Formats: sequence, C-alpha cells, structure tokens
Amino acid sequence: MNSLKWTVRVVLILLMGGFLHYTLPQHDIVRVTNTYNRLTSVSGSNSWAYASPDAGTTTTAGARDIRFIETVYANDKVMVYRNEDTGWIWPPYFKYDSSNLQARASDLKSTKAAPVWVSITHYGWRLPILSIYPNAVAIREVAGPDVRIIPYVNIIVLILLGIGGFMIRRMWLQFVERTVEPVVAEVQETWDGVTAKADHASKGAKGFLARLWSRRK
Repeated sequence: MNSLKWTVRVVLILLMGGFLHYTLPQHDIVRVTNTYNRLTSVSGSNSWAYASPDAGTTTTAGARDIRFIETVYANDKVMVYRNEDTGWIWPPYFKYDSSNLQARASDLKSTKAAPVWVSITHYGWRLPILSIYPNAVAIREVAGPDVRIIPYVNIIVLILLGIGGFMIRRMWLQFVERTVEPVVAEVQETWDGVTAKADHASKGAKGFLARLWSRRK
C-alpha cells in the first residue's frame, strides 16, 4: 500500500511538472534567420499542441496555414517557433497579434556576421517526431546572447501554487482531524464493543457446554 501511495504521488508530480513546463512562459536568446508561412498538417496526434486558427490564415481539411519563425542560438543550435493566436481559451496568453509579431520578427532578421540578438517568449515544446513547435508570444531585441532573463511570471505562479497547495493540505488535515478521525474512532469503539460482547457470549457458551459435559460424566 505504501508503494502504491508513492507511485501515485510521483505520477501526479510528473504530470503537474509537465503541465507547468509546457504552459508557463520560457525565454530564449536567439538570432532570427527567417520568417514564413507554411501549410502544416494538423492531425489527431498533434492537434492538442496547436491553437485555434487565427484570422488571416487558411484552413483546409487536415492542414492549416501557420506562421513560423526560424532562429539560431549562440551555440549554432536551431529552433523553430510557430506564431499563432491563443485567443481567450487555453493557455491564457490572450494573444491576438500574430501578424504584428511576424512583422517584428521579420524586421529583426540578421546574419551570423552581423547578429541581432532577441529574446523570444514562448510556451510549449519542440517535438520533431510529432511536428510540434513552441508558440512564440513576444519578441524583443536584447544586448547580446548572454543576457539573463528573470522569469518573474513563473516565480509568482509557483509561489501562488505553493501557497495554494499548503492551504489545501492544511484544510484536508483539519477535515480529517475533525470529521474523519472521530467517525473512525466511533466505529472502532463500536466494533470493540461488539467484539467484547461476542467474546463474552463465546466464553458463556463454552462454560455452559463444560457444565453439561461434567454432569453427563
């Protein structure tokens, strides 16, 4: 039972961690090399990672016209971002300026010889096997590739979640102490009484049988 409890806890922690890692904003310092639109296949295996079609793009059966931003890190590794509106649904970035963001990214394109470094704020993962891309939600020019971005939003969200989790745990412990434990104690007391009566009746029956046996002798 103890192993089952720990397994459930670990699974829940991993699910929550994955959910937060996918949803919370992340910041990459990169150099924009290209921007374009491409008709992309959106099927059941990867549709969960794409937003609803935004205004100005074309949607056909099983495919969608999506804006993309190609970038390069300082270590020459590449990253491709999609650029979609999020709307009022999930995740709550309320992004409606994909066209403006694409124009801004195009204006910030640079070469390796004359780099212009930018900070791209995004959420999501890059999974090539499923054709999944992180969604860029903001872009701004920075001084260089070594600029440090402090994730204030993530810090605030994690603190609030920690406080919420602590409060829920306290409420649960109080509920157990005030409601569950008295019921369990009452049930245990009733069961002990029933057991005691049963033992007394059993001893009485044994004594009666013993007296009958002694008389027959």
